[in-house]
Amino acid sequence: MAKLRHDTLKHLDKDTLRKNKIKILAGLTRLRQICCHPGLFVDGYKGSSAKFEQLMQILEESKLSGRRVLIFSQFTKMLNLIGRDLTAKGQPFFYLDGQTPSEERVEICHRFNAGERDLFLISLKAGGTGLNLTGADTVILYDLWWNPAVEEQAADRAHRFGQKNVVQIIKLVASGTIEEKMNELQEKKRHLIEEIIDSKERDSSTLTEEDIREILMI
Repeated sequence: MAKLRHDTLKHLDKDTLRKNKIKILAGLTRLRQICCHPGLFVDGYKGSSAKFEQLMQILEESKLSGRRVLIFSQFTKMLNLIGRDLTAKGQPFFYLDGQTPSEERVEICHRFNAGERDLFLISLKAGGTGLNLTGADTVILYDLWWNPAVEEQAADRAHRFGQKNVVQIIKLVASGTIEEKMNELQEKKRHLIEEIIDSKERDSSTLTEEDIREILMI
């Protein structure tokens, strides 16, 4: 992780932030993948992760209390890891990502809302809009998205018209890591990371070298 932080940081000094934003974004993403589960980044990794174990504990408690849960992640590989574990435990679930055909999306959403299965694994970006999942009463955001507005859209899937339950939103953040720093900065600058990706301005007035250093805990 120290090497990843160093390699990402050096692009701040070599040239302009705009020119190196893709390399910076790639470095930040890899650091975040390690927070989610080392298996997303380390080939052949056979262990688990603290965040993954926390998720499984939450899901076990949700099962015992009869809660119906949406689990969002931006990494489809992470959703596959979660799904594999749930399958091994005999817990059925629905799955949706960007490759799911629209007709199938409608069908499985209807089945979930009708009471079939209690878990729904969803790609954060694919599930951010257009889904009505009022059958859920719990939303888990497994990892942070660059733009917090996308997280809010995902959580809103269970808050649609017709929802009769109180919906619990759980955001999993790895303590003492890049995720915690990003979460703090999201509160201070809601569109901080969005500017790395989407800004078309000649100069960035929102994202600064100081912000990136803070994210990387330098």
